[in-house]
Amino acid sequence: MKTLVIKIFLLLLLPAAVINAQDVEVTITGIRNTKGQMGIGVFRDNESFKKEQTYRDLQFAKKDVSSGEMKVRFDLPPGTYGLALVDDENEDGEMEYNFVGVPKEGFGFSDYYEKGLKKPKFDSFSFTLEKGQKKSIKIKVRYIL
Repeated sequence: MKTLVIKIFLLLLLPAAVINAQDVEVTITGIRNTKGQMGIGVFRDNESFKKEQTYRDLQFAKKDVSSGEMKVRFDLPPGTYGLALVDDENEDGEMEYNFVGVPKEGFGFSDYYEKGLKKPKFDSFSFTLEKGQKKSIKIKVRYIL
């Protein structure tokens, strides 16, 4: 009986979670190949970004890449976010660096193209997601090596 009550409670909560989730569509451009997967780290503020503590980690297969571009969708509750992308070509779940610390895999940020070699500030690539809003984000992948 107790598990039945818990299941009913969860079923009642699920629609509320779905109603509060906002649709985010990300268009990723500049992809150089179909090897591996795209990893997107969702961050909530500059402090968590500096510490590389994600709010959510998402992975997407590169099977739908066409002419160096793909689109992915996911839901987030209303709030402020920043997306950091890694083209995880070897699927190890981490950014690969050469011996001097230069990224060997592609990277990108929500609606921001990093031209330098240092990590951007969260405010440079953050966005606000309002209740009931559908958000379109563009990420252009940058490859240094």
